[in-house]
Amino acid sequence: MNIRRLSSRAADFDEELTRLLAFEETADEKLEATVASILADVRKRGDAAVLEYTARFDRLPLEHGAAMELPQHELRAAFDGLPAEQRGALEQAAQRVTDYHRRQVQTSWSYTETDGTLLGQQVTPLDRVGLYVPGGKAAYPSSVLMNALPAKVAGVAELIMVVPTPDGVKNQLVLAAAYLSGVDRVFTIGGAQAVAALAYGTATIPKVDKIVGPGNAYVASAKRRVFGACGIDMIAGPSEILVICDGQTDPDWVAMDLFSQAEHDELAQAILLSPDAKFINAVAQSANRLLEQMPRRDIIRTALENRGALIQVADLDEACIISNRIAPEHLELSVADPQSLLPKLKHAGAIFMGRYTSESLGDYCAGPNHVLPTSGTARFSSPLGVYDFQKRSSLIQVSAHGAQKLGAIAATLAFGEGLQAHAQSALFRKDAKP
Repeated sequence: MNIRRLSSRAADFDEELTRLLAFEETADEKLEATVASILADVRKRGDAAVLEYTARFDRLPLEHGAAMELPQHELRAAFDGLPAEQRGALEQAAQRVTDYHRRQVQTSWSYTETDGTLLGQQVTPLDRVGLYVPGGKAAYPSSVLMNALPAKVAGVAELIMVVPTPDGVKNQLVLAAAYLSGVDRVFTIGGAQAVAALAYGTATIPKVDKIVGPGNAYVASAKRRVFGACGIDMIAGPSEILVICDGQTDPDWVAMDLFSQAEHDELAQAILLSPDAKFINAVAQSANRLLEQMPRRDIIRTALENRGALIQVADLDEACIISNRIAPEHLELSVADPQSLLPKLKHAGAIFMGRYTSESLGDYCAGPNHVLPTSGTARFSSPLGVYDFQKRSSLIQVSAHGAQKLGAIAATLAFGEGLQAHAQSALFRKDAKP
């Protein structure tokens, strides 16, 4: 396996790094046209269109809209039917995710000024959220936990899950995770048609306020297009991991950590930054030796050869500078003192600190959310959390005395903008008696 080697000392390093990081999904005009057509059709024909597309794409003929929904007792049966070890792991992961996200809950606040004017903020949860969960070969119960539990912690009243079941095959672990997470309703539909049903509503599927959860290119395109009719979490790109290592970690550990994201798909990105050239060589050797043990070795090899890199840097300070430029989804600090690097790091979806903190722990059970910004968007975006399922309303209650002062200020600014009604609205109350 030939993984790209770079050095920050090279004259063309900036250009090489720019090329390495370049990723822009080329618009597939046929895909976009298909998605647009599906969205319009579902918006117009509702359940009939959803049933038609489900039969066509998932080979799942359903006679009527009600047949799309799974009863709660089937979710409970899936949970009860799990092997004890699997059920225990799911329960422990759910508890850890819940405990972490409870600390994110925002509360309402207000303060009263000396003249009696009250100002503040009221925090309320969304009423209804749609959760898209991949089905078929790509089934991720961990994503159910990460998307559903923060919504429930936030106080979302109703959580609607859609999950495709090609040929009618249901993933029991996904259904069990839905039961454990308190998902209210589950529909066996997927693709752009499911996104459309959630965004616009049908006779059977209720319209939601926000859609969260991963999906394929059709789902991503549909989410992008329905934004505005409802909210969305983010448009996720390929998985990423960046490891900063001082050269003292077992090279097998680091190689496997790079594999952990490279195995997602051929477009995933895995990068190592280290000042130790001998260690970089050791990681390359470990990667070549361990690769043949991996069931998804062809995917890993393609990802590492096309978008991976082993980069020698001057020191850990420079590694932090480069990391901020990359703004990775997952950042591992495999160093003796990770706390000392934190003040130097500004942009990362999640930061895994210390040699024993593998990224995979964050994917499943550490507690923080694994839905993270990709493709450099960690410069301005955050992990999915409770705050994505809450919204804020400003509170303004002006006293009679406050209206005297604020009325004059508002009128002056309104007249300056040429908005006479604004000004008069403020002035009418300016001289009123309490």
